[in-house]
Amino acid sequence: MTLPNDPQAAIHTLTAEIEAGLIEIRRDIHAHPELAFEEVRTSGVVARELARLGIQHETGIAKTGVVGLIQGGRPGPCLAIRADMDALPIHEQTGLPWASKIDGKMHACGHDIHTTTLLGVAAVLKEMAPQLAGSVKLVFQPAEESIGGMQVMLDEGLLANPKVDMAIGFHNRPDAPVGRFSYVRGPGLAAADTFAITVHGISGHAAHPHSAVDPILAASHLVTQLQSVVSREVNPMHPAVVTVGAFNGGFAANIIPDSVTLKGTVRTLHDAARTTAEQAIKRLCDGIAASMRVRVEINYELGVPSLINDDRVIDPTISAIRAQLGDVVDESAPSMGAEDFALLSRLVPSFQLGVGSSAPGRKDRLHNSGYAPDEACIAAGVEAISRAALEILS
Repeated sequence: MTLPNDPQAAIHTLTAEIEAGLIEIRRDIHAHPELAFEEVRTSGVVARELARLGIQHETGIAKTGVVGLIQGGRPGPCLAIRADMDALPIHEQTGLPWASKIDGKMHACGHDIHTTTLLGVAAVLKEMAPQLAGSVKLVFQPAEESIGGMQVMLDEGLLANPKVDMAIGFHNRPDAPVGRFSYVRGPGLAAADTFAITVHGISGHAAHPHSAVDPILAASHLVTQLQSVVSREVNPMHPAVVTVGAFNGGFAANIIPDSVTLKGTVRTLHDAARTTAEQAIKRLCDGIAASMRVRVEINYELGVPSLINDDRVIDPTISAIRAQLGDVVDESAPSMGAEDFALLSRLVPSFQLGVGSSAPGRKDRLHNSGYAPDEACIAAGVEAISRAALEILS
């Protein structure tokens, strides 16, 4: 087809032509959700579509990941655009005709929307490739929900051949209407660390506590002390969360148990707060051990770091979206949620774009069994991201 000379019109025309087909793909993926590193069928759909578009691609990266490559008409940098593919272990309750056909699995975070949107971007940019100065690496990532897929892709050479110079990620937002987009400067999503603490005491009869060492009492004191990490140790200008989500120990009313186990998460936006929280939690564990005659074991695991949005990618992306769609971009607040696109953001200048996805009259939320985003967000995302890539690689 002959495209209009105006990039806005060309991208809009191309997107309108493929929108119905993209919705069909999204509904097919939605009906067949696959969990982390199980995305065999989904990656097959992706590979099929890339092959149909004539886009060079490689499968089997990080087991089920797919990476496509669009070469521009002139030399230039490489822009990676990432979409995640995995579903969640949630039983869908939307009642939609294209609802999950697999009990206990659902695309409740919109990764089916992300995968389909990137396929749409691939189709548009393939047609406009002669206008690109550089290349676009299309990253279809497995296992985001387990926060493990991106690290495996990086370990297997995602940033090489060609070398990635910058990256764009995106996520649907059910708290914003279709057609609106959002950005956060600097830290946008939190680092997500976890801890498991076992407090060992000495079991005994509940009627004779002096002859035992009570781990429940010690662990209870520790839970309250952990709340002081945020309020009294972390810089108040640096958001942080310490949450104990599990407290397990004991099995009878008249027995002081041998041990109690706590499990929790630490979320921070700034590296300094992350370090402070880890050191404080370990110190508090040592203090409880000394003061309450218990032995404390702690397994503290660092997860993904905070996601850093870089102005070098934010500014041209926002400018491009406004040129394509108008004044539809809003600055947003950071979230204490986490995801592993953060790993990529620590290696190359990156930006994660928020894409409004709320359906009229609904108040949906992510990771909910009734989540039903407005599919119009697919075309909106395709136009926005395609124009961003075109402007960045111009």
